[in-house]
Parts: sequence; structure tokens; C-alpha cells
Amino acid sequence: MDKKKAKRTETRKAHRSAVTFKEATVNGSNASAEVDAMGSSGIASRRSSDKEELSTIKLMGPTNDGDDVGKFLYLEGVEYIMWCTYDVHFYASFALLELFPKIELRIQREFAKAVLSEDRQNVRYLAEGEWGIRKVKGAVPHDLGTHDPWHEMNAYNIHDTSRWKDLNPKFVLQVYRDFAATGDFSFGADVWPSVRMAIDYMEQFDQDNDGLIENDGFPDQTYDAWTVHGISTYCGSLWLAALQAAAAMAVQLGDQAFAEKCKGKFVKAKAIFEEKLWNGSYFNYDSGSSSNSKSIQADQLAGQWYTAASGLPDLFADFKIRSALQKIYDFNVMKVQGGRMGAVNGMHPKGKVDKTCMQAREIWTGVTYAVAAAMIHAGMEEKAFTTAEGIFIAGWSEEGYGYSFQTPEGWTIDGHFRSLIYMRPLSIWAMQWALSMPKTLLEASKINIMDRTNVSPLTVTSSHDETSVRNAAAKPRCFGNAVFHCSC
Repeated sequence: MDKKKAKRTETRKAHRSAVTFKEATVNGSNASAEVDAMGSSGIASRRSSDKEELSTIKLMGPTNDGDDVGKFLYLEGVEYIMWCTYDVHFYASFALLELFPKIELRIQREFAKAVLSEDRQNVRYLAEGEWGIRKVKGAVPHDLGTHDPWHEMNAYNIHDTSRWKDLNPKFVLQVYRDFAATGDFSFGADVWPSVRMAIDYMEQFDQDNDGLIENDGFPDQTYDAWTVHGISTYCGSLWLAALQAAAAMAVQLGDQAFAEKCKGKFVKAKAIFEEKLWNGSYFNYDSGSSSNSKSIQADQLAGQWYTAASGLPDLFADFKIRSALQKIYDFNVMKVQGGRMGAVNGMHPKGKVDKTCMQAREIWTGVTYAVAAAMIHAGMEEKAFTTAEGIFIAGWSEEGYGYSFQTPEGWTIDGHFRSLIYMRPLSIWAMQWALSMPKTLLEASKINIMDRTNVSPLTVTSSHDETSVRNAAAKPRCFGNAVFHCSC
């Protein structure tokens, strides 16, 4: 017992020392932070005294002093100067979870607090020219700010990101993955109120009560120049995955009523998603009638990727997953310079690059690695490494563009890059994650979300009780016990 205690103490010291750096460069993406062991920030201390206070519900922090590693920030990139940009952290977070798991949990706690907060400062959004408030309660912020991080969030002001369809599902998915991988029930209980609110917030985007969210005809997701109409494969798959993750987490934390609510939505939404988007070989870009609605999106299985990375059951039948990935490989990867550049974001089914907008015709380094990780999870390792190799050839090899240690967000087929030293390429660690999944995920039995109880999600009233959730989290048991029917 003494040896175990000494080892835990040593590990905590290592984590503390790991976050006392000022600037670090990891795998071609800058990670900048100003922190100390007590969790105070030199940046935060410059907060204006007359700034309006946020309306915030108190969220508990780490209950174990050894888990308090201070505050942490890293930039989206050196051109997009925003801290901890969340839609991109979704891809990059595998690096932090693998290397500095307590820092990763700290970032998730910060966003969990942000979900419960509101900032009514008026902001004008540049793309639409409309006015809104800086931070809407229930919406996951796009970023933690620029000038006054943690306090003045959402430095991004192109679109109103409280209307984006990917941020809230991405929060739920990251929290569940981190909760499942670390087995940290204290973390799970602490952030659970925010997970519930993040799911509930999305109900306003289900326009026809079919359980599935619809996009609003503007670029309302991380592809912020690529318009989406109706149901989309990207946001729709993220939503399905988030519902499944929330249901699993709810059962694990003893919130059975909310679990049933999420299960009910999932079952209904999954059927609609496949009916509207599956075309026999891949999922269409969206359910609209535009010229690119049937485009092959490289990132179409983002939700399935995270589902597999979290040890949850696949969202779709295996043949559909492998068919879609094969289509991406054949078209988005191999039809672009013979696979020597990565996966182009959009490709028409006739083999022409989708030039609907700048981002459709770009090759995103981080998305290519994410696609490769999804392929590994699906048992397509050879194709995964061929896909990822294109990024190495174009970005790092002697015949490439010379982006070593400053990997950009993406490039076009003719070699024009955008946004050097970017966060998203850290998703290469998702490939490592797929190759060496944590035992906590591998050894857990699978929850079957299609197995419903007799409680109807349409008649369930919320019985959320923070005390009961914390009591459930405090019970000594292995991670798999409550959700996965572990017999230990």
C-alpha cells in the first residue's frame, strides 16, 4: 500500500511540473500556457475590475488536491489567436489525454463551468451582421477567449456559435471519453450538470421532433465557411454519438431517467439519420437539394470515430462503416495526387473535388488523421496509414511543402496553405489511441442502447438529484459495473 501511495505522489508531482512551462511546441502545434501550481493565472489577474460579472451556477472543482494542476491554455494557432478553441480541441485532445490526462480533465472542467454561464455583453457577428450576446447559457463556448480568458469567452465573432450544431455534442463526447478512459467518477459527477444542460440545449434544433437536430442553412459547425442544409452527416453523427454517450454516463452516475430520455431520442434519430442520408455506399453530406448535398465528406463518420474511441457500440452496421470509409479512401484520398496529399474535405461522387467553398476543396491535416484513426478502429489499418502518409509526404518530406514543425490547418491541391502551427493536427495521437486503447475501455462489456426499459422517454420527468449522482460516483466499484453489467 505504501508503494502505491508513493507512486501516486510521484505521479502527481510529475503532472505539476509538466504544466509549469511558459511555451511548448508539440508535434508542430504550439501549446502556450501561463499557470502555477495554485491554479492562478497571470493573464486572468489582469481582468478589468469594472467588467460585468458572468451569471454562473457554481460547479465543483477537483475534490482531490492532487488533481488540481492549475489552469491551462493553448492556442488554436498563431494566426487564429484564441485559447482552447473547442471544436478543434475535439480533434487535438487525444494528445493531452494520452500525455497529460489531468490537464485534459482540467480543460473539460473549465468548459463545463462555461456551459452553465452567461455573458450578456452585446457582440456583432461579422458574417451575418447581426447582434447577439457573447455567451448564451447552455451553449458550449467556441473558445475560452483571447484578451481575458476564462472571463470573456467567445473571442470568435464570425458566426453566433451558440447556434452551432457541433460544439455541444463534442463536449458530451469528450467528457464521456475522458470519464471512461480515466475511470474518474469524481470528474464525472462534477461535470454531469453541464452534460445534461448541453444535451437539453440542443432540443431547440430538432425542428420536426424526430429526435435529430437540423442545421440552419449557414456554416454552423467547425467547417465555418461550408454551408449545411437540413440533416447533415457531420453534425448528425456527432449528435447520435453524444446521445449514446450521455445515456451511458447517466446510467453510470445513477441518473436513470435522463438515460432513458437519451435512449429514446437515439433510437428515433438513428432511424431517421440512416433513412435520409445513407445512399447505399456512404452518407450524403446533407439532406438538402444543393449541388453538394451528395458530396462525399471525409469527416462524415466523426461521431462513429469518437464512439469507437470511447469503447461504445458502433452507431451503424459494420458494413456501412467500412463502406463509407472505403468510399472516402477511394475518392477523397486516392483521387487526389494518388493519395500523396491527405484526404480532401469534399469530393463529388463523380470524382471531382467539391469546390463549393474554400473549406470543401481543402485538405485538413487534422481531419485526415481523424479519418485514419476511424479506419484503424474499423480494422482498415493499411488504408489508415496510407491515408495519413499523404500528410507526411505533402507536409514533411523532401518532395513536400516544407511545413516541418509548423503543420498548418490545411492546404489545397495546388499547395496553398492556411493557418500555420495549428491545433487540429494533434489528432495524430488519435491514431495512437486507436492502436493502443486503454484497458478501461477494452475490457468493458458493451452497453446496448437499443435495449430499452419500460420507462417511456416521452413521459419521463427529470429526477436529477446532485446528491444521488455524487453518491453513485462515490460507490467503490470498477468502471464497468453499473452500465456494462460487470460481474466483479
